[in-house]
Amino acid sequence: MIEPNPKADLLRYLQEGRDALLWKLDGLSEYDIRRPLTRTGTNLLGLVKHVASVELGYFGDTFGRPFFDDEPPSWWYTEDAEPNSDMWASADESREDIVGLYHQAWEHSNTTIATLTLDAIGHVPWWPEERREVTLHHIMVRVISDTQRHAGHADIVRELIDGSVGYLQGKDSMPPGDQAWWESHRSRLERVARELGNR
Repeated sequence: MIEPNPKADLLRYLQEGRDALLWKLDGLSEYDIRRPLTRTGTNLLGLVKHVASVELGYFGDTFGRPFFDDEPPSWWYTEDAEPNSDMWASADESREDIVGLYHQAWEHSNTTIATLTLDAIGHVPWWPEERREVTLHHIMVRVISDTQRHAGHADIVRELIDGSVGYLQGKDSMPPGDQAWWESHRSRLERVARELGNR
């Protein structure tokens, strides 16, 4: 009989999202991991930086375990932070810096998760007063959702860069098909879209 372990289940899905996001950086140049590929500037390294900050805020500050000492970085969620500064890496922030920060965030988050029970109460300082009180369970679900959402963004950005696709390394979850099959498939979708769009 399988014993239920909700915390382990949640942590597994969180880790899958983390791993998927970092995998999307593999083999890319400095330019490609930073280049904005949407109108709003979505880029791979920025997604990693953002999700690292999400973990540090929700699993750190929310439960009285701040990651940064008295002086957080200028892009941290402070009143004078530049808008969207957590969504891109500046010239003085290297790939190693951002990925290293994300790994440190994992350790910090995992310690919070291991230490507290799922019904442990925290307070999200940047939420409205009436909704600030949360459980660790609530925060785990929220951070998993956010991480997986941004891993999906990274899927699309990476495909736009070099055509690489897949859910996780060694587990792409894609139907079989060579380049010709995919071109035919895409053409079919375009044809249907045009036909219906012209009605």
